[in-house]
Amino acid sequence: MTMEPDLLSLSIVCPPPDEGGVRVRPIVNGRDLLTEVVPGGAGGSRYLGVSPRDLLGPAGLSRATATPHEVRLARSGCGVEECCGALLTVTRQGDHVVWAGWRDPANQDVDLPRLRFAAGQYGAEVLRAGEDRSWEWPAEAVARLLEAGLRGRGDWLAGWDCELEGVWASRKEPDRIHVVLGYPRDRTDAELPWLQFGMTLPISADAPSVQAERLEARLTAGDPRATAEVWGGSHDAEQLGYPWPPVDPLFI
Repeated sequence: MTMEPDLLSLSIVCPPPDEGGVRVRPIVNGRDLLTEVVPGGAGGSRYLGVSPRDLLGPAGLSRATATPHEVRLARSGCGVEECCGALLTVTRQGDHVVWAGWRDPANQDVDLPRLRFAAGQYGAEVLRAGEDRSWEWPAEAVARLLEAGLRGRGDWLAGWDCELEGVWASRKEPDRIHVVLGYPRDRTDAELPWLQFGMTLPISADAPSVQAERLEARLTAGDPRATAEVWGGSHDAEQLGYPWPPVDPLFI
């Protein structure tokens, strides 16, 4: 007897700015996966959804191929995404997309059933949710476009031994965005010193595409480390020739 495939729906939740960020809630067979299915406290409340740009981007749910890859479906309420949160492995198997291999580094009890979606329904839903920009505010649109442009300029970053960690915006700060770089790039030895560079850029009333293009040209004109500030890194990062302690971007 052939079992019917699971049905996926992706709900983008946009609470007031003071109540949290924009998050994606995966609904499977009519049930909120993070609230009703994933264990972790009363009602699964320890888990928060991931932002649409992260979850629905090229490295997220839309990448469903025969080669398995891991996706962070949720983060923990502790806010430390590197150590906590619900992760799963996404794989394309013939006419289906499979979610399996659930894990949470901070919760070894995560043991969810294998979910199997019809590839057509799955792809259409991920595409629909990814194209939904109704939640997006101007600064987020600039951040999204600028990040895409900078990721296409890997030669510029490689020339300065940097890598792009991300470009992000907050609804609490509608007039600015933040660019975060890692230095040096391709760190393979965890014992070596490293730095996180950041810069805060103002947002105007111009069209997001115009601003993103202008900012990309400005940033790629030279060494980004010359205008950025040290926002983080290892405690021995002074060996790289930059001042320590770092600047807290929340107080810029």
